[in-house]
Amino acid sequence: MKAMPQLALTRVDVERRTRKLAAGNSFGAILLVTLLACVLLLGAASEPPKTPAIVPPAAASPPDDGQWTMPAKNYASTRFSELSEINEGNVKNLQVAFTFSTGVNKGQEAAPLVVGNTMYIVTPFPNFVYALDLSKPGAPMKWKYEPNPEPAAQGVACCDVVNRGVAFADGRIFFNTLDGHTIALDANTGKPIWNTHVGNINIGETITMAPLVVKGKVLVGNSGGEMGVRGWVKALDAGDGHVVWIAYSTGPDKDVLIGSDFKPHYDMDKGKDLGVTTWPPEAWKIGGGNMWGWISYDPDLNLIFHGTGNPGPWNPDLRPGDNKWTSGIFARDPDTGAAKWFYQWSPHDLHDYDGINEQILLDMTWQGKPRKVLIRPERNGYLYILDRTTGEVLSAKPFGPVNSSKGVDLKTGRLIVNPDKKTGTGKVVRDICPTASGLKDWQPSAFSPKTGLLYIPHNNLCMDEEGVEVNYIAGTPYVGMNVRMIPGPGGNRGAFTAWDIAAEKPAWSLKENFPVWSGAVVTAGDVVFYGTMEGWFKAVSAKTGDLLWQFKTSSGIIGQPITYRGPDGHQYVAILSGVGGWAGAIVSGDLDPRDATAALGFVNAMKDLKNATTSGGTLYVFRLP
Repeated sequence: MKAMPQLALTRVDVERRTRKLAAGNSFGAILLVTLLACVLLLGAASEPPKTPAIVPPAAASPPDDGQWTMPAKNYASTRFSELSEINEGNVKNLQVAFTFSTGVNKGQEAAPLVVGNTMYIVTPFPNFVYALDLSKPGAPMKWKYEPNPEPAAQGVACCDVVNRGVAFADGRIFFNTLDGHTIALDANTGKPIWNTHVGNINIGETITMAPLVVKGKVLVGNSGGEMGVRGWVKALDAGDGHVVWIAYSTGPDKDVLIGSDFKPHYDMDKGKDLGVTTWPPEAWKIGGGNMWGWISYDPDLNLIFHGTGNPGPWNPDLRPGDNKWTSGIFARDPDTGAAKWFYQWSPHDLHDYDGINEQILLDMTWQGKPRKVLIRPERNGYLYILDRTTGEVLSAKPFGPVNSSKGVDLKTGRLIVNPDKKTGTGKVVRDICPTASGLKDWQPSAFSPKTGLLYIPHNNLCMDEEGVEVNYIAGTPYVGMNVRMIPGPGGNRGAFTAWDIAAEKPAWSLKENFPVWSGAVVTAGDVVFYGTMEGWFKAVSAKTGDLLWQFKTSSGIIGQPITYRGPDGHQYVAILSGVGGWAGAIVSGDLDPRDATAALGFVNAMKDLKNATTSGGTLYVFRLP
């Protein structure tokens, strides 16, 4: 017996047939139109509801060409790769393709770059830059550049002598040195094209950040908030290295590049010369606000977005006021540096909550309306969703244990400080969560448009604090706080959390023994990669967090993983291994675990790290068999 044909009408089929029958204008036609409409409605009702798409703006995240030309992958800072050869089913088969010793056994926080058939890596001090030939077996060295920075820079670096990466544009490699130079190299030969001195180590100023190249300008910022260094962002001409504009984080409006087109959303950020009036007299000149973290760029809005670091000194009693424009975020015109809006994450920062973390640019529907948003997992413990056109806070939810504040007032935008955890001179306050390094520090997260999840490597640490008197002496520590860090609730000192942006809650979270101080990368194969301070390089399911694969490297991992398409057409994954940074200073700096206040209190929480790993400096690259 012949099988009956199945009813398999699509929405388009129904609409087409409905229009045809209705044209007949008969009772039968009308009856059929009604029946077909019912089929359409029933079919629609049976379809599962679709989650509103959350995607980066196309102009800030062009189609993936298999390269990795900036640490954040793209201007939207998604750290998402469209490559999918490596997936949930086969990632367990990953094997080492090649390794490379950097020759420097300090904290390796950089992201390798891949441009064409060449990989570029930069080391911690002394900031060697290597180019490796991916087209040849074992990826031999094409060239090495040694900038020879001043050795004295090591003595004023706050938290290890790290470097977070190079940038590529127009045939050139751009990078910063610890002693305050920005250098452009010919990407093919490694020959220097220009070298601009932008920082002064004699006042405690260093540079550790990765530059970003936008519209022919190399954007760089300084470190030194713990030395009373005034923060800034500078735009250098990519052609010859001359300084095009400087935007300071403190001081009069003219220095901050605040003019008539500055339109902050909240009243607390409105007023003339707030970078002076929200400080004690002259304190803004040594007030910090350094920009040592990440910058994102929206070509459609022609805006760059960058954070500002903590105010100095740490002791808040010594700097009454909101301390503008520290611990916040600016939107600026990259052509002129002119500020368009500002929002302060932590007014009158009490706990060293720098505001320099990454910001991921996304487009999504929020409460029924399309919004251009900026996602920031902030050091103070909140996952912020901001309208990136105005700076309005749409959401601020804690993504881990927080007791230093009680939330964010969405009407005023102001952080609601917990008075029980407020520090001051001669006052010991215990069990403040998160600690000075934040619920999350610089280590960058990754976003997948396939899952709608943000993958956050972060800390779970609390601290005891005591404010003390301190005087400013150029080039010496200007902190005024005794700190002792301790494990957070549950005892695990780190976590890797997948955050559901639309639902404003975690989808899953993995506990780690030590802080997760590495970056993350996520792929179209639904695999997320990150590293641990013991040295494990892990691959987990982007959907469930299930561990799919892990490899033990020679040292703790605090670097930024990347993935790329090699010259052979296959997908590779790369990571730098080498423990250090603020969290790993006990190993890279060989500090005494009995000194609870060493490394600004971090050593107390990491006494056992020396038993888990040793210093190192090795690049690992993996591929499928």
